[in-house]
Amino acid sequence: MSDGERVSSLLRDLGLSSGKKTLLLDVGCNSGDLSVAFYNHVVQPPVCGEESEGGEVHLLGFDLDEALIQRAQDANPLPSNVSFIPLDITTDTETLQAYLSGHGCSLFHLSLCLAVTMWVHLNHGDSGLLQLLSHLASISQHLLLEAQPWKCYRSAARRLRKLGRSDFDSFKTLKIHGDIAKHVREHLEEHCGMELIQSFGSTVWDRKLLLFRRTRS
Repeated sequence: MSDGERVSSLLRDLGLSSGKKTLLLDVGCNSGDLSVAFYNHVVQPPVCGEESEGGEVHLLGFDLDEALIQRAQDANPLPSNVSFIPLDITTDTETLQAYLSGHGCSLFHLSLCLAVTMWVHLNHGDSGLLQLLSHLASISQHLLLEAQPWKCYRSAARRLRKLGRSDFDSFKTLKIHGDIAKHVREHLEEHCGMELIQSFGSTVWDRKLLLFRRTRS
């Protein structure tokens, strides 16, 4: 990215100042298409005649699936500013911290966690979900989160049962259920020093998009 590129109003609304290095994180980035589209949305080229505002915007996307990450890396049109790595966030808490340190930052300015929470919850139980939320809160200034509703859990478990698989046997033992978005909000606000600053309603899949901000330094 050249120094002349501008940051869109979205990041300005989140408090980005001119000349500030900005780090974005995409949790569970899949093959990276959304990551690149989001980067292009928030970072825009300068209008002719405008002065450079300086600053750098970098995005890191990661996914558990190494094949998807390889596809993301191969198709990445912005390798200088967008990076993709394979990572299991439930077991590796050091890689993201090392990335931050390498850029001289303590926090990601904005982390995206879209349609990820259910899979962590089903595979790692209530404690896994809460640990994910706590970890993301500890490394993020802002967190944009899309939590799948409970009906998605039931559908996922039902599909696997029809296939004769028992991957999500723990589904019946989960104590966090019902209004998942409410549980997520309560944990982030009561235990992680974050506050909900905007709810974007529901997506076409009936999922709420929630934007949280860090309240403690």
